[in-house]
Amino acid sequence: MPPIVTGIIASLLLLINTLFWACLLFPLTFLKVIIPVASVRKLLTYLLAAVANAWISCNSGWMTLTQKMNWTIERPDNLSRNGWYFVLSNHQSWVDILVLQHTLNRRIPLLKFFLKQELIKVPIMGAAWWALDFPFMKRYSKEYLAKHPEMKGKDLDTTRAACEKFKDMPTSVMNFLEGTRFTQKKHDETGSPFKHLLKPKAGGMAFAMSAMGDQFQSILDVTINYPDGIPTFWDFMQGKMPRCDVIVEEKPIPAELINGDYETDDSYRLHFQQWVQKLWEEKDARLEALRKGQ
Repeated sequence: MPPIVTGIIASLLLLINTLFWACLLFPLTFLKVIIPVASVRKLLTYLLAAVANAWISCNSGWMTLTQKMNWTIERPDNLSRNGWYFVLSNHQSWVDILVLQHTLNRRIPLLKFFLKQELIKVPIMGAAWWALDFPFMKRYSKEYLAKHPEMKGKDLDTTRAACEKFKDMPTSVMNFLEGTRFTQKKHDETGSPFKHLLKPKAGGMAFAMSAMGDQFQSILDVTINYPDGIPTFWDFMQGKMPRCDVIVEEKPIPAELINGDYETDDSYRLHFQQWVQKLWEEKDARLEALRKGQ
């Protein structure tokens, strides 16, 4: 089948799948917004997560039908849908999201992202993110805190309070430490000391650890490698991504990284950055080994 035909079929299947499950997701979201009863909202949260997981499973289904791809996946056997995980990964393509969902769906709780508090106001999607219990964070800049010192620590307190519900709700939070997709141009312009990665940005992870660190049981360190070159999303849809390597490693969270103040505690910030630097050095070496073995 010509690649463009494969791409059109895959795109239609993605669209149909998304529209079908959206027709279930948004009515449930509306009910959760208007019904303030805790027990009802808990049931609706379960149903919403089930809908999201079904959407991801169906994505894996059409991917299997349309993509003749050789997956090499290494992951722990003891992952649990009833666990609490902080998931981090290198970032090279929009395809990474589908790869992560395909690799981890129904093995851990639904992958969520920390979102800025302002995004809850986005029409329709803001309500959907809220209904799916995506964690929202509120952060003040150093400039704002310089003018309003009385607000120091208030953003973290607000986020911690919002995340209290996750103590009784198995949760997986995802973060791309590089903050953007890897390209050789970005790599060269930023002077990255790594061969296959951009410099990691530790601030977002540090904030998550400060807000929810004592709730996470471990870190899932995911390394994604495309042996035949980094694909665009359209490359992937056309079946031009013949191979994908995914390595998932479960790692403990150092106790000293939990509940620190990354913004104002210089010692904590330095220690956190050094820990992330070591993590990234190991990931870079892992990618180098994978590419040498291609």
